[in-house]
Amino acid sequence: MIDLYTWTTPNGHKIHIALEELGLPYTVHGIDIGKGDQFVPAFLALNLNHRIPVIVDHDGPGGGPYTVFESGAILIYLAEKTGRLCPKDARGRYDAIQWVMFQMANIGPMLGQVHHFRGYAPEPIPYAIERYTNEAKRLYGVLDKRLDGREWLAGDYSIADIATFPWLRSWERQGVDLADYPNVKRWFEAIAARPATQRGLLVLKDKERTGPIDPKAREILFGATQYQRR
Repeated sequence: MIDLYTWTTPNGHKIHIALEELGLPYTVHGIDIGKGDQFVPAFLALNLNHRIPVIVDHDGPGGGPYTVFESGAILIYLAEKTGRLCPKDARGRYDAIQWVMFQMANIGPMLGQVHHFRGYAPEPIPYAIERYTNEAKRLYGVLDKRLDGREWLAGDYSIADIATFPWLRSWERQGVDLADYPNVKRWFEAIAARPATQRGLLVLKDKERTGPIDPKAREILFGATQYQRR
């Protein structure tokens, strides 16, 4: 059994989808990041960086519980645990890991900045909006070239695809027109149609925020609370 500490964010959705694809039993523990659940001592004991997702695998390496944080590391861990969602040959495996790292180092951070400056900043900053919107479009272009003539990012459907897909679900909010990237559009729609993807996106769906962010949640997510030493 796996305990999953998560919320309805792209990084959380990665792990929801992977667990559903793999058919592994898991128990969901909602960590409401807008209310500050990520800062309580019990969660900090699992991840000092106070970020979701985190898993505790009660059948970890060598037997007994094992904790893994960072969504990319969790994806690699789950793939290696099950022998699925990652090629077994060395070249294929490193192809998949490279594209997981591409997501972790580029897609996530840059699209996160797009979301912040286009939707959450207290006042519009034209320079930041232009910079990160342009970077988003550049990254979509990289993916589009990679997917030219390929069904998936790295061989068969893998953790590379699962890592990247959730971040592209908000393409309109990123100032991107998905129709401008036909290979990405085809790939995106294929992943969205997978039953495991649809099940994964339903995890904690009833807790998902709708409408504008309230001032208290904004402060917790982006204000001084984030930077307190714990």
